[in-house]
Amino acid sequence: MKAWGGGFALLLAGCVAPAGPVAPPPTAPAPRLAPARTAIPLALFRWTGQLSQGGLIHGQAPAGAVSVTLNGEVVALAPDGAFLAGFDRDAGPSAELVATLADGREVRRPLAVAPRAWRIERLDRLPKYPVPDPEFQRLRPAELQQIRAARALETDASGWRQTLIWPVTGRISGLFGAQRVYRGEPGGYHSGTDVAVPTGTIVRAPADGVVILAAQQPLTLEGHLLMLDHGQGLNSAFLHLSRIDVHVGDHVRQGQPIGAAGATGRATGPHLHWSLQWKGRKLDPLLVTGPMP
Repeated sequence: MKAWGGGFALLLAGCVAPAGPVAPPPTAPAPRLAPARTAIPLALFRWTGQLSQGGLIHGQAPAGAVSVTLNGEVVALAPDGAFLAGFDRDAGPSAELVATLADGREVRRPLAVAPRAWRIERLDRLPKYPVPDPEFQRLRPAELQQIRAARALETDASGWRQTLIWPVTGRISGLFGAQRVYRGEPGGYHSGTDVAVPTGTIVRAPADGVVILAAQQPLTLEGHLLMLDHGQGLNSAFLHLSRIDVHVGDHVRQGQPIGAAGATGRATGPHLHWSLQWKGRKLDPLLVTGPMP
């Protein structure tokens, strides 16, 4: 290396560097880092209700939330940030609420879903499936389609915001979640709560709602079946009614008479079977509504 006019001459593989000071290599622009995701306090999710199998919670999303999911499934979100979330009879021990804010940030809240001890009756001498009734097999597919179509309806009902009341009062004769096991094979569990009351006992709407099914022709199992949509995916079904006093599309108010209890369909005596569902998840009316007055 030889001094040259105040600079240096660099010999490399027969090439000579140009005279004069060597310019430093251009500086690459600093990489642009994504803005740090600001941690959101978990307490920004609030709710009341029963966080357990068969339970329902009334929730409040974090301020600025534009969407909420439960275990990845979209939950309807009211303009004020209120929402419902329900847990099926066989829900797993954990779940997660996720709120997405307008700026793209997420608020995640893990949930611990409390297990329940269900009433299980073992019948080792009876088969799970009795001899099928040809008439039942002929009628049942259309009845189930009718029920599914009703539950798929979305209405403007706002009863989901209310604290539900019992549609009748009386002795609870059948518990939600109870199940029979036939020769080791589990049968379907009881999907509602039975209340033993005399035929003709007035049945009242547990919350504001819209009538989505009113079976004036009794169904094979449910008899005269009445269903109400309470909004946000929550609906009620009332089975074995002796009569129905409302029509599809009617808006009803909490406490309004909607029919009368009976023993239509497959029933061993007069009673009301009341079932609740949220987005297809079966809920325990006794847990959602509270003890019988």
